[in-house]
Amino acid sequence: MNLAPVIAIDGPTASGKGTVASLVAEKLGFHYLDSGALYRLVALGSQKAAIDPENGPELGFLAQKMLISFKNGRVLLNAEDVTEAIRTEEVGLRASKIAVHPEVRDALVAVQHGFRRSPGLVADGRDMATVIFPDATLKVFLTATVLARSERRHKQLIAKGIPAKLVNLLSDLEERDARDSSRGTAPLAVAEGAKVLETSELSIDQAVQAVLGWYQT
Repeated sequence: MNLAPVIAIDGPTASGKGTVASLVAEKLGFHYLDSGALYRLVALGSQKAAIDPENGPELGFLAQKMLISFKNGRVLLNAEDVTEAIRTEEVGLRASKIAVHPEVRDALVAVQHGFRRSPGLVADGRDMATVIFPDATLKVFLTATVLARSERRHKQLIAKGIPAKLVNLLSDLEERDARDSSRGTAPLAVAEGAKVLETSELSIDQAVQAVLGWYQT
């Protein structure tokens, strides 16, 4: 059975992997999977249901029964448009905390595999190349310094009219990096055979062209 090709792009929070991955998918005419959105959806759902972020079994059950769909750039949870709601810093922090639970990760594996369809898929996250798609055609680890990532996130939030302090974002990212890299289940790591792309000094277009160049050679 010939499986559709996959470009797996992993990296830490605010490294720009989502923007790069979606643009690469658009240029290639591939499907796009924002795996981080799935964890944010569980985070938001658990918040609405008042489930303790430490309760792995209950979170895993919630993840199994959620109805998730991506339509025209919008994210739907149980038929409700939650595109903006899942992008808050509060939900992002909660998502990072619940992602450590194997029950949650196991529940979402099948969902992620379902995105692999012809003509191909560009998937971004933290364990796309190491766990979800270890047979990916191209594996990329996209990163940047914590300061560069904090500054990018700060600009994004200010542009949306959301008040934010750079020093707080810097602290949050350092905490999130430490948690994501040290968790027992599917820690953030550079996959074997992955190409590392440092984007601190690169524009989005330069990063996209680098990934396309690797894929097309």
